[in-house]
Amino acid sequence: MAPKKYTWISLWFLITAPIILWDASYVLMRPRSMEGGDLRWFWRGFDMFERIDIVYSVKGFHDKAGFAPAAAVSNLIETFLNLLYVYTVHVSPKDTAPLFGFAGASLTLCKTTIWVLQEYFCGRCSRSEMNHFDEILKFWIAPNIVWLTFCSLIVTKLGRDISSSLNHPLPRDKGSKTF
Repeated sequence: MAPKKYTWISLWFLITAPIILWDASYVLMRPRSMEGGDLRWFWRGFDMFERIDIVYSVKGFHDKAGFAPAAAVSNLIETFLNLLYVYTVHVSPKDTAPLFGFAGASLTLCKTTIWVLQEYFCGRCSRSEMNHFDEILKFWIAPNIVWLTFCSLIVTKLGRDISSSLNHPLPRDKGSKTF
């Protein structure tokens, strides 16, 4: 059975993949991607994130703050699953496509939730004290709301599809035996 196609889910995965890969590669390429690094030109847009979120900063790198690199590896897994969803929906349709999208969006949802909760429980330990609220709102709060919202919607939509497919028995092969 061909999977249901949701253009908005595929677009979300395709639009966010380069953003996620850019972010993950910044973290995994440190210190070369940081200020003063030979590859900094590719990550020039991270100046603001280095100021707002200490885990992206030179200080976070030298303090060996482990959450950002761990999240970066998770980002790679999530993006692989998300793109596998797009591939198995649009290029080579497979009935397992919703599982890939559900798993990828679930990982993103969990990781983003943990990122926000860690910030809450550590008393905003990863935010620089130099930030203005409008910067925090624009570069930290708003993006997290967008990620949490879209991933929640994807998990709900694909979860319902998976649940629905489990409630419909698969056609039995006439030659197979039931044990």
